[in-house]
Amino acid sequence: MENKVIVHCLVKNEENFIWYALQSVLPFVDKIMVWDTGSEDGTVNIIKAIKSPKIEFAEKGSVDAFGHTAMRQQMLDQTDKKKYRWLLVLDGDEVWGEQEITQMLTLTKQQNPAAVIVKTINFVGDIYHQMPASEGKYEIAGHKGHLNIRLIDLQLPDLKIENPHGGQTYTTRGVALQNLPPEKLLFSNNLFYFHATHLERSSLDKTTLKRSFKRKYEIGEEVARKSLPAIFFAKRPSNVPEVTRKMNFQTWLLCVVETIPKRLKRLLFPSKKSGYI
Repeated sequence: MENKVIVHCLVKNEENFIWYALQSVLPFVDKIMVWDTGSEDGTVNIIKAIKSPKIEFAEKGSVDAFGHTAMRQQMLDQTDKKKYRWLLVLDGDEVWGEQEITQMLTLTKQQNPAAVIVKTINFVGDIYHQMPASEGKYEIAGHKGHLNIRLIDLQLPDLKIENPHGGQTYTTRGVALQNLPPEKLLFSNNLFYFHATHLERSSLDKTTLKRSFKRKYEIGEEVARKSLPAIFFAKRPSNVPEVTRKMNFQTWLLCVVETIPKRLKRLLFPSKKSGYI
């Protein structure tokens, strides 16, 4: 079987980052299934404007948290597992650097893990700042931090996705992938992607499922421009929003005001998260 990679991208109201997300992985994968679940902003037009035979786009209509999981299961069911070996899960606010995705795919094809654990660089305020690594509470296979599982072996037996949106996890024979023996999971400190979940992702964030509580204002650690994916600074179509502007004074002030109470809360009432997809 060839080591072909298929991407599942399920979106709603992701106009600010969807173009960057798709373009960041497009050269490195063999197919991208993009399903829209009722976007009312510019997301659909942006996706349709990307002219690539690799992209298979469908508009599916709005879903709730349980319907979101059912939709991901449909994507799995419609994936030709005889043709594609690896599944890359991509959300509309996740952007990969060329070096990181190339290294991940190379290591994966050499080592054949059940799944790959990836670090996330979570933007806060703007793309030049990130949540401190020390704030990451997810634990997977002995690793702790801002973590996620993003590449999965499609040949795993009885591969399914369970739990509603917000706690989704892929399972094999009823076992969550993050609970598999550590030797079956690939992890490297050099594998990470950039995540815009705490930034404004659409002009319709307030009416989008699970979106309002994800926006965060906090003083973050600096992210050097040279470490950011080149796609952020590439020529883009006129309908694709600019995301490289630094935060304005109002945003900065909110970050200053909210940082201390948020960090005190995390210190006094720490949460333990096992990590999910």
